[in-house]
Amino acid sequence: MKIIFLGPPGAGKGTLSKMIQNKYNLSQISTGDIFREAISNKSSLGKKIKEIVDKGSLVPDDLTINLIKERLSKNDTKKGYILDGFPRTIPQAEQLSQFENIDLVINLDISDENIIIERLSGRRTCRLCNAIYHIKNNPPTISGKCNKCGGDLYIRDDDQIPSIKRRLKEYKNKTQPLIDYYNRKGLLKDFDASGTPEDLLKQLEEHIKK
Repeated sequence: MKIIFLGPPGAGKGTLSKMIQNKYNLSQISTGDIFREAISNKSSLGKKIKEIVDKGSLVPDDLTINLIKERLSKNDTKKGYILDGFPRTIPQAEQLSQFENIDLVINLDISDENIIIERLSGRRTCRLCNAIYHIKNNPPTISGKCNKCGGDLYIRDDDQIPSIKRRLKEYKNKTQPLIDYYNRKGLLKDFDASGTPEDLLKQLEEHIKK
């Protein structure tokens, strides 16, 4: 099974995709992870991406597509995979369709923006080991300290409220056409992501059984 996850920041794409990965033995593929791996391996593409990222620019579609195509050719994707964070635009989706047949596009929808803001602004990240907590849903044992290594917890720039609102606006502008694109192809299924990951997993399993 080949699945694409769409959804705004804070919708729970990462959490749910990990649960599905374990449940159905699929590979979870994130463009962010691919970029970091390519940079770490110091491949020719990785060096180009590092130059682009260091300048604060977005990685062009052609480089992203080449990395995705290379990743999807590996053996661990033969049983299926979950794409998280790709495609982001219609041109990316069209290029993906030239070498892959997607079975399902899951759109994690949250109509109340305040839920997303509460989820993201409540995140706390460890400065030492990057473990993630939430002041309400997953608080550390000692306030401001990581349970794993004792490092200080902080709020990432991306999790500051002004940044969250900016990211949500950008997501809506870029991704709505992509939602429409996959809807026209009959591949899109909307899920209400305002509940718990466990509830979402049950809904998804029921849909897959059908």
